[in-house]
Amino acid sequence: VQLQASGGGLVQPGGSLRLSCSASGFTLSDYDIGWFRQVPGKEREGVSYSSSDGGRPLYADSVAGRFTTSRDNAKNIVYLQMNSLEPEDTAVYYCAASRARVVLWYRPRLYTAWGKGTQVTVSS
Repeated sequence: VQLQASGGGLVQPGGSLRLSCSASGFTLSDYDIGWFRQVPGKEREGVSYSSSDGGRPLYADSVAGRFTTSRDNAKNIVYLQMNSLEPEDTAVYYCAASRARVVLWYRPRLYTAWGKGTQVTVSS
């Protein structure tokens, strides 16, 4: 079971990026998916959550209204569309998966599969 986040890069404030979370060895539609981010010296922060049953996605207050998570089950990919990016969004972004229903979606320990992150840098 492997996850891989991709799509990061350098973007100016106000810009957009779309991150992708792909998987090998399992079907993402069977899993709850969380997006997290981390900056050096700080704890990993929950950004968004998408449940396997297609329920309403959830977002951290800091990104609500700017970020959107979606799934393309045919491609086995989960996306994180990030708009109106701010310097404070600079971090390494990770996707994580849980086969069991995640109740406290923002708790990293509740996810069993993690991929390598992708760096997002928002700077002018």
